[in-house]
Amino acid sequence: MNNLKNNLLNITVNPIGAELCSIRSTHKNTEFMWDANPKVWPNFAPNLFPIVGALKNDTYILEGKKYTLPKHGFIRHSSDIKLAQQSEHELTYELVSNPKTLEHFPFHFKYRVIYTLNENQLKVTYTVENSDSKQLYFSLGGHPAFKCPLYKNETYEDYSLEFEQPETEETHLLDLTNGLVSTKTEAVLTTPQTIQLNKALFNKDALIFKNLNSKKISLKHHKNGNVLSMSFPDFNYFGIWAKPGANYVCLEPWLGIADGVNTNQEFKTKEGILTLESNKSFSASYVIEIDMNHLV
Repeated sequence: MNNLKNNLLNITVNPIGAELCSIRSTHKNTEFMWDANPKVWPNFAPNLFPIVGALKNDTYILEGKKYTLPKHGFIRHSSDIKLAQQSEHELTYELVSNPKTLEHFPFHFKYRVIYTLNENQLKVTYTVENSDSKQLYFSLGGHPAFKCPLYKNETYEDYSLEFEQPETEETHLLDLTNGLVSTKTEAVLTTPQTIQLNKALFNKDALIFKNLNSKKISLKHHKNGNVLSMSFPDFNYFGIWAKPGANYVCLEPWLGIADGVNTNQEFKTKEGILTLESNKSFSASYVIEIDMNHLV
């Protein structure tokens, strides 16, 4: 495990998948992340690359050839991603394409996850470098799970999610038989700026938003106010999810989305796919901010 620590927060990252697995108050020792209970959901905060969500039959087509990728890509369980740099307030992990990745994703690339701790904020930055001679196609995102309720005397229903701007968009429903995005939508907002958490909220799987006005979302207790917020200015899709009945909520900034039920599986025209020219680099960041009331 690798750590970052200051006078407010103590951060732990698992080298496998470069996965953030703890955000803890330095003074109060309060843990803000889900504990990855293997009986419920054995993950903390997977990093998603080179796809987000599921492919139809775990397969895509590129230049007439079929390739397979698991849901959310191959970073999340990778032991090939390595700690490349470490300083007092920053950890940088890097995966360089290799024969194993080329079998499933025929591009030469460098992928990095950078964790930067600054006071009560943790910035997570993804960078992709196209070291191939051809255009690179990819998606990426985050999947951090936050403990909810935070304290023992609270319930899940004591919490809501608050968007920074009024919203009108409905969630895009998944087809539960295959994990693909259906053509159906459903209203989930409790008010124009809030979603009330309850144990039945995710019975139809993740809430998926394609056109939010907001670039910030906060987890709030009804009486005690903000616990944490996530700012995601570089991301145009957003997912919210938990296993039904579980004591956490995932806030997921995405650049990309699962296949739609009507996909032709062509990777170059996949919804949300990003393109990067040869010898160019791409970067996107989100920031987790823990409210000071829970730290001092």
